[in-house]
Amino acid sequence: MATPIVIDIEASGFGRGSYPIEIGVVLPDGSRHCYLISPARTWSAWDTEAEGVHGISREVLSAYGRPPQDVAWRLNEMLRGKTVYSDAWSFDLSWMGKLFDVADIQQGFRIADIADLMDEDQRRCWHQTKAEVTAELNIRRHRASGDARILQETWRRLSRHAA
Repeated sequence: MATPIVIDIEASGFGRGSYPIEIGVVLPDGSRHCYLISPARTWSAWDTEAEGVHGISREVLSAYGRPPQDVAWRLNEMLRGKTVYSDAWSFDLSWMGKLFDVADIQQGFRIADIADLMDEDQRRCWHQTKAEVTAELNIRRHRASGDARILQETWRRLSRHAA
């Protein structure tokens, strides 16, 4: 199978009312795309614990975030008609839905669980392999494009061993 497109989303929190603040995508060729999202007026939930994990403050989003409409448009242009894979697809699906809803744009791609691409043995080795990849890539910041890169490389290693 060809290398999958992988997506990761950082959010304002994990509970009700949380929303996407950063989206990272890694394409099959390894190129990375990352978008900070300025919160829509209707998005107000903020979890300081989540901020402690991803390190993205409200001030950073205000200064550097793109409008939700811009991010939704760019994602559709890059991913239209494709399936992208996530390791937390139920959360990511919800946050992506919030982005496209507030942007009033129809999402042109599908999000699926990266586990769907693996057999039972590969799923069993996922966490250990991911820890090894994380250590080797030495990506210090917990940010969306770096996390997506780790997920894609973990999948790549597991798929090589299965071949």
